Amino acid sequence: MSTTIEKERFSTIIEQNKGIIYKVANSYCKDRDDRKDLVQEIIIQLWRSFSRYDDQYKLSTWMYRIALNVSISFYRKERRRKDSDFPINESIVEIAEEHSSDELETNINLLQQFINELKELDRALMLLYLEERSQKEIAEILGLTEANVSTKVGRIKEKLKQRFSLTNE
Repeated sequence: MSTTIEKERFSTIIEQNKGIIYKVANSYCKDRDDRKDLVQEIIIQLWRSFSRYDDQYKLSTWMYRIALNVSISFYRKERRRKDSDFPINESIVEIAEEHSSDELETNINLLQQFINELKELDRALMLLYLEERSQKEIAEILGLTEANVSTKVGRIKEKLKQRFSLTNE
C-alpha cells in the first residue's frame, strides 16, 4: 500500500523531471490528444514501477527507459490502429508546415521531421543523443552496448546528412 510520503515524493520527482516525459511524448505523438494520453500512460507506468526503482541508477535513466518503452508501445499500437482504419498513407493527408524565412528554423523543423521518420529505437537513440546523454547512459536506457550506440549514432547521422543534402539540391 502506498503511503502519503511516497505519493508526495513521486509527485515531486515527476514535477522536477516532467521535461523528460514531455520531450519523449512529443517525439512519438504528433496529435495533441494522443500526446496527452501518452503522457498519462507514462506517468501511470512510472508510478507502477516506482516502488521497484533501484537508486544505483540515475533517476533520469530510469525515467527515460520507462518513458521510451511506453512511447514505443503506444506508437506501435496507434500505428496499427490507424493502419487498420485508414488505408491511405498518412503523409498524403498531412498538411505541409508553413515555410519559414529563417533558414535555421527551417533546418530544425526538417531535422525533427527526419527524426520522426526513423524507426522507434533509432528515434529514441537520437532523442537521447541530442539531449547530450553519454553513450554509457544511452546504452543503459536502451539496453544496448556502448559500441552499438556509437555505431548506430554514426549511421543515423550519416542518414540524416544524406536527407539534408537531398533537400538542398
